[in-house]
Amino acid sequence: MAGGSYAPAGVAKERAGQYKGKVTLFVVMACTVAAVGGAIFGYDIGISGGVTSMDPFLKKFFPAVFERKNHSTENNYCKYNNQGLAAFTSSLYVAGLIASLGASPVTRKYGRRMSIICGGISFLIGAILNAGAINLAMLLLGRIMLGVGIGFGNQAVPLYLSEMAPAHLRGALNMMFQLATTLGIFTANMINYGTERIKPWGWRLSLGLAAAPALLMTLGGFLLPETPNSLIEQGSKDKGRGVLEKIRGTHNVDAEFQDMIEASEFANSIKHPFRNILEIRNRPQLVMAIFMPTFQILTGINSILFYAPVLFQSLGFGGHASLYSSVMTGAVLALSTLVSIATVDRLGRRVLLIAGGVQMIICQLTLAIILGLKFGTDKELTKSFSVLVVIVICLFVAAFGWSWGPLGWTVPSEIFPLETRSAGQSITVSVNLLFTFAIAQSFLSMLCAFKFGIFLFFAGWITIMTLFVYVFLPETKGIPIEEMVLLWRKHWFWKKLMPEPPEVDGSELGDSGKEVLQPSG
Repeated sequence: MAGGSYAPAGVAKERAGQYKGKVTLFVVMACTVAAVGGAIFGYDIGISGGVTSMDPFLKKFFPAVFERKNHSTENNYCKYNNQGLAAFTSSLYVAGLIASLGASPVTRKYGRRMSIICGGISFLIGAILNAGAINLAMLLLGRIMLGVGIGFGNQAVPLYLSEMAPAHLRGALNMMFQLATTLGIFTANMINYGTERIKPWGWRLSLGLAAAPALLMTLGGFLLPETPNSLIEQGSKDKGRGVLEKIRGTHNVDAEFQDMIEASEFANSIKHPFRNILEIRNRPQLVMAIFMPTFQILTGINSILFYAPVLFQSLGFGGHASLYSSVMTGAVLALSTLVSIATVDRLGRRVLLIAGGVQMIICQLTLAIILGLKFGTDKELTKSFSVLVVIVICLFVAAFGWSWGPLGWTVPSEIFPLETRSAGQSITVSVNLLFTFAIAQSFLSMLCAFKFGIFLFFAGWITIMTLFVYVFLPETKGIPIEEMVLLWRKHWFWKKLMPEPPEVDGSELGDSGKEVLQPSG
């Protein structure tokens, strides 16, 4: 057992069995509006890949890539290898990384709504700058403003969804964020497919239409109620109870309200949440906050979603065919997320993560074998093998869509106690954006250097992360978010790091007669 002394954290006893309430129209509407933040994230992922494959855009901002694409006999894997072009995609994620750290104190002090509003306004400004860009500097400034919006939105929205949802449906409602992300990707791909035919300014329309979800997110932020957890944390207990009763559809919310009160009292005693999160009793959550988003990106999904049109063109598809293929992958991603929403609170998180990992490994290995044998500098894919490549990529995207895509966000957002929840979500978002930046900036170079081996690279990482989940992640299905801190003591590995529970007498037993699992002082 780890040494050291620890203050009591979180709730006093398990009350989950006493929670009352139902899924109300109010909470579904609130979560739907909040999840529009995911649409913003998804729209940018989808739109940037399509725009970077459009000739008028390349000719204006990246003429060297335009010349290489249309007039060079260079290796097919290397035609888009340009660090400036990669920076157009990746600059957003550096800005988002920095912004997400700044969003944490805003989310904690001023509430989840304020961060959602800030993110929407910033993204709106970025969309306007991108649509009107006359030079590369203005284009990149717009991308940076988009990144600030992503940082605030991704920090606040998953927390908002986790705190509003009832425990038994938290996974499904939290995945509204990922569903909105996938629908944003699909919408962006459809728009790119249409605007590619509008020359020479179709790319401006693609970038400018990002203002639509940004406006919805901003207006939604003004209309949404604050979460009861946040209101209580800010000292507005009566308002917090009022919102809780409204979203649960009952006045009988004493047990859940008491959990929130106890969690809030401890949370307000923590003045430095980022320092607190480093304490050993928070080590399991910190590890998940770092590794879940890391592994989510190292599946290789973003290399496909960012550069789908570029990737398909590199593999010999024509311009229209590459955009059409990327539309297919976007549709598959959106539909597969529905599978996860329907099953996550029934099958659990671990089953979906492990099964999805196995399917992704098989797909990545299959792609590597096909491209290694049938494609290269002197070989083009035949029509039948091109179709097979699209099918395998769609199967890969489907596996991601019902496993690591939504759950890479859901699990970190639901495991932290209130006192470190904003800080933990900031770490999750920052790590996600750091690795997103790294993949976005390096993928074109890696594709050129590794060729088909890039898919073996990602297959290796997916193998590691699937084993990680099997060994280290406990099942969080159905555990109330305020009682999640009690889960880690029951896990075969993490309980070794947790402080010993206090001695209890009969008065300290939960209603079920079980000993309270509580970090001790």
